[in-house]
Amino acid sequence: MRMQEERAEAVRFAKLLIARGLTRGTGGNISVRKGDLVAITPSGVDYESMTAADMVVVDLSGKIVEGALRPSSECGMHLACYRAQSAFGAVVHTHSTFATTLACMHRSLPPIHYLIGYAGGTVPCIPYYPFGSEELAQAAAAGMAGRNAVLLGNHGLLAAGADLDYAFSIAEETEFVAELYYRTELLGGGRLLSDADMKEALRRFAVYGQKQRAEES
Repeated sequence: MRMQEERAEAVRFAKLLIARGLTRGTGGNISVRKGDLVAITPSGVDYESMTAADMVVVDLSGKIVEGALRPSSECGMHLACYRAQSAFGAVVHTHSTFATTLACMHRSLPPIHYLIGYAGGTVPCIPYYPFGSEELAQAAAAGMAGRNAVLLGNHGLLAAGADLDYAFSIAEETEFVAELYYRTELLGGGRLLSDADMKEALRRFAVYGQKQRAEES
């Protein structure tokens, strides 16, 4: 079975989408890239019963390389992101409540909290396009330029990173910041971080966690 480790990892994080409240039912999707191949969750399969064998392996053009099921309806969106940014090793799409609320309002997520640094700064919102469409795929990939997350109008959140662990963290932290923004708006609006504040936050994110230690070893 091709990409066996990557498939198992994707299934583990797919189950976390439900456990962490980032989607409901069979909404959302996850993919992980290895070279010119991508393992992606299948369309409409319950996450709790999903196994590594259910994952579908496609190439960057969308051709199925291995798998008996149909890939996610948003396969094109994932592949467009990989083709646009070679640094992306994983893509996570959620229907998380607060990020999707902003997406339904066609409102970008501003820097209300420094943890928006996971996404690379302000998270823009693209217009609505039908799910699974080429228009959505191209608009989402363009919206990700220079950042790690984008809101999909009337749809949800798309996050991407070097690996699945980081891409999932981006999705989770972006949802947290979206909730903070929603709540502060109810209280009359919070005080946003300045450009200088965000520049410093992003500088610190560049060496956050084990990155610096890994580079030194």
